[in-house]
Amino acid sequence: MHVSRFRHTTFSCEVSLYMLGRFSPFAWAKFGFYLILTGCVYSSTLHWLVTRDWPREDYNSSYFVPFIALYLLWEKREALARLPSVPAWKGFLPLCAGVALFWLGELSGEFYTLYISLWLVVVGLCWLHLGWDKLKTVSFPLAFSLTMFPLPNFINTMVTLKLKLISSQLGVAMMRLYGMSAYREGNVIDVGFTQLQVVDACSGLRYFIPLVVLSILLAYYFKGAFWKKGVIVLSAVPVSVVTNGLRIASVGILYQFWGPKVAEGFFHDFSGWFIFMFSLGLLLIEMWALKRLFPEKAIQKEGKGAVDTPSVLSSPFQHHENGWLRALLAPPQFVVAVVFLGATFALSQGINFHEKTPATKPLDQFPLKIGDWSGVRTAMEQMYLDALKFDDYVMIDFKNRQGRDVGFYTAYYGSQSKGGSIHSPATCLPGGGWIFEESGECTFSLKTGTGTMRVNRAYMQKSGIKELTYYWFPQRGRILTNLYQLKIYAFWDALTRQRTDGALVRIITPVYDSERLADAETRLQGFAREIVPELARFIPQ
Repeated sequence: MHVSRFRHTTFSCEVSLYMLGRFSPFAWAKFGFYLILTGCVYSSTLHWLVTRDWPREDYNSSYFVPFIALYLLWEKREALARLPSVPAWKGFLPLCAGVALFWLGELSGEFYTLYISLWLVVVGLCWLHLGWDKLKTVSFPLAFSLTMFPLPNFINTMVTLKLKLISSQLGVAMMRLYGMSAYREGNVIDVGFTQLQVVDACSGLRYFIPLVVLSILLAYYFKGAFWKKGVIVLSAVPVSVVTNGLRIASVGILYQFWGPKVAEGFFHDFSGWFIFMFSLGLLLIEMWALKRLFPEKAIQKEGKGAVDTPSVLSSPFQHHENGWLRALLAPPQFVVAVVFLGATFALSQGINFHEKTPATKPLDQFPLKIGDWSGVRTAMEQMYLDALKFDDYVMIDFKNRQGRDVGFYTAYYGSQSKGGSIHSPATCLPGGGWIFEESGECTFSLKTGTGTMRVNRAYMQKSGIKELTYYWFPQRGRILTNLYQLKIYAFWDALTRQRTDGALVRIITPVYDSERLADAETRLQGFAREIVPELARFIPQ
């Protein structure tokens, strides 16, 4: 028993020392080439990731993911040492896909595309030099490293906002169960003596992403069937929602005794930490229950105590006795990959992608009198101006001769490059408590001889108030209706026209008690016919 352990420990040390010592200076030089090239190509992407995306509350745990991934790779060192490295040209499949996504992300202004691009390039380089067998061995650490990349903003907002609203509903239900009077509108909870705002209208569950990442790690180390691992990961979603609802309820209940300090400062941070640890405890209890209720059948391992020798170990960068140049340039996949990445970097720096943004008329000059409509300008609060980051905007409350209202809002972005993009109303209105009764797209005719227009349509209500809204995205002569179209055309126009400017237009009208929905529809379409020609003077075509 002790001899076997000693032999295994000795072998592990030998393998570790062998792997560290077997890499020649040429191997390190090749690794350095790759490191420098990928760093140059993705320098702005990595800078944004570390300084802008990781500091976000939902993703500040991502700082630890690279170190965890490296540790997971270190755990695979013995398995990797037993496998020969077989350079494979198939590695160029993910490498080429990664470079293609690099150009798509660079020109369309979508950082998540650039993140996936970087990941594919790393996978491709590993496949090129290590071969398929070794790539499969490190597949989990590579896949786990994807969790360091924040989701696209519009996907993150849609997912976490919906989960947060469910948490708010659970929190209100718990407070009512306790005996409190509580009422919810979107992310705002009215408890009579005060109103509690569940974070911002467009933020998510602070500990949702870290808990999901942690559940993936727990499932990886859990010794059980694959379906059990899947249950552990999937259960992180309801656990996060329920515990966040518990946190909301605790704040509402304690607020009546201790006041605002329970929702800010030390207590706020401590309660968040406590809820996270409580969620982790629930996952550990779940793992224990799965093991006890569904025990695994014992599998007898053959050849127990056998120890492999490092005689079959092979380096991914074999030493060549026919000269240092041949050793440096082997295998041929290395030369092709370096040329490919070098050309990508040269093109990204050498081609002038400076945007040609056309001149526009300031939106504050938008007329207050259009047809039968007269308007009054309104202003947006500074907190929203800071969050939305547009270049120009206008908000006008219009009224017709019958006294019916239509709210008009347009935001213009001179550039939708990396880090700046349009914010869709579909992701924010629910956060204000609006419930979408109907949503989709609709088409209506414009003025005679000018054709039709397709827009997004939503019929919604809140606290007995009913409203109908249309919104669309004028983009360099096109009228688009979804964010995926925005990204595709932003890429194409950046490549062919050196432009990514665009706008969001939203019009909204109440559905009065004395009228039908069809009447509000007619009013909104009539207003749209009046403003569309006028907008063409302010938004570049």
